[in-house]
Amino acid sequence: MVNITVIFSLQSLFLVGCVPGCLKICANVMSFLLTPLFHFQTSRDGVNWDLSEAVPRLPGETRITDKEVIYICPFNGPIKGRVYITNYRLYLRSLETDSALILDVPLGVISRIEKMGGATSRGENSYGLDITCKDMRNLRFALKQEGHSRRDMFEILTRYAFPLAHSLPIFAFLNEEKFNVDGWTVYNPVEEYRRQGLPNHHWRITFINKCYELCDTYPALLVVPYRASDDDLRRVATFRSRNRIPVLSWIHPENKTVIVRCSQPLVGMSGKRNKDDEKYLDVIRETNRQISKLTIYDARPNVNAVANKATGGGYESDDAYHNAELFFLDIHNIHVMRESLKKVKDIVYPNVEESHWLSSLESTHWLEHIKLVLTGAIQVADRVSSGKSSVLVHCSDGWDRTAQLTSLAMLMLDSFYRSIEGFEILVQKEWISFGHKFASRIGHGDKNHADADRSPIFLQFIDCVWQMSKQFPTAFEFNERFLITILDHLYSCRFGTFLYNCESAREKQKVTERTVSLWSLINSNKDKFKNPFYTKEINRVLYPVASMRHLELWVNYYIRWNPRIKQQPNPVEQRYVELLALRDEYIQRLEELQLASSAKLPDPSTSPAGPSQMMPHVRTHF
Repeated sequence: MVNITVIFSLQSLFLVGCVPGCLKICANVMSFLLTPLFHFQTSRDGVNWDLSEAVPRLPGETRITDKEVIYICPFNGPIKGRVYITNYRLYLRSLETDSALILDVPLGVISRIEKMGGATSRGENSYGLDITCKDMRNLRFALKQEGHSRRDMFEILTRYAFPLAHSLPIFAFLNEEKFNVDGWTVYNPVEEYRRQGLPNHHWRITFINKCYELCDTYPALLVVPYRASDDDLRRVATFRSRNRIPVLSWIHPENKTVIVRCSQPLVGMSGKRNKDDEKYLDVIRETNRQISKLTIYDARPNVNAVANKATGGGYESDDAYHNAELFFLDIHNIHVMRESLKKVKDIVYPNVEESHWLSSLESTHWLEHIKLVLTGAIQVADRVSSGKSSVLVHCSDGWDRTAQLTSLAMLMLDSFYRSIEGFEILVQKEWISFGHKFASRIGHGDKNHADADRSPIFLQFIDCVWQMSKQFPTAFEFNERFLITILDHLYSCRFGTFLYNCESAREKQKVTERTVSLWSLINSNKDKFKNPFYTKEINRVLYPVASMRHLELWVNYYIRWNPRIKQQPNPVEQRYVELLALRDEYIQRLEELQLASSAKLPDPSTSPAGPSQMMPHVRTHF
């Protein structure tokens, strides 16, 4: 009889297998490799390949045209290829034997299409199309001047990249993909509030907005103080911008302090007051039986909040709100953020200027804005976690900076939101259902690239989440690929998840019935998006360090199109994944040996087993 005793520790194997000096998981692995070959492909998750075709197609995707072009590669020079245009993507395959180039660009990513050169243009490759994308890259194609080849391509691209301008449906309504998970069922507001312990004696669920009559940019279901009647809510709505009244986002499970979100009060230049609004905020303050003041975080710089009085807005003054204290968080508006991202693109695409990199990055102020958003969210989380007071958060209309602050604070406070499905629920709740204007900020299917409403607010939020995941590498179930996939499909128009500005518009268009959810793609193949270092913790509050020394540019997102600058994979993460696979293999072998050994044991009813015949206990540390 074979005796088997196995005590197998992944931790010890991990330490034995690691390269010395790699044990600090959160160390910044920023070695850059020079890659002479230009070859990149975007993810083809869910794409069905037809080997008889030169282009992959999704169910519902139809090919429109194809054309021979010269791709003006900013890294390797002109490359001859064939471009295929469908109702979903632009797909380029190189025709040159020494180049393996493939470009796979969803048309929703395109922001602007311009004609390059004219009929009389001279010079090689001076006639063609310039395409500006929303995901930090530009494309340039040279075409032959004869036969209106550019005009045809320009018109087809314009038609399908900007379908709303041509009375065509966005591709998400044509997508016929099927997944084994329905992502639309991920978020149920009643279940999510029930998970938080709501309703209770101090907070109730109201359906006053079920037909979106109180506020057309809020969800149908709201959580409000138990002592506030629906009539009270209607009166408060008249004094809040866009009728976006203070409603609960999150409640602390122990000290019962809350995070409440809303829009600015309509104070105006004359300093108007509203007794119902003042009383309502006092009711919120009293819900956790604290005698301390209600803390109000106004996301705007003080000077902007004062300036908003001229347009009828404003902020809560000490004179009117005696039991509240107000703090300004100095986060700039959508226009400042848009210009900041443009500057980032200028320094990362197509070339990175190594000699002046730090000063160039500093001049964009992008990381400075990331710092201010994170700092504000930390203040909200700390105030609630400590039980000092409940917190009310607003900016101007309560759908941009407010969403950033509430969702990041909730991510810091509640470990549930750090899981894959928990994060999906957080995005659905604080961003999608509460009316972040995705259609206006991203411009889905819209040709007006210069629209002043465009702004990278959601990208900024995801960047903040990435910064947190770098500082707490074991705290999040999802990996970097998960975050990049969300951003890619923020623009792609393949899914209905981010379409339209608010819940009422999505219901009117029957988005959940007529489109596929992004969460269907992710949740049907979760292993690709899992962080191997994830350690589930229940009550841990995360406080990231929001100093400039600890923040960094997200190279794998912002500079991913440059083939010469490629971030080296984390060797610790790679080794850890290998060890997990090895662990599973050993466990399987152990089980097989146990079964084989059990089969050889004599029947105890026919012959008594002696000590030498007993099968020892197989023990592992898994």
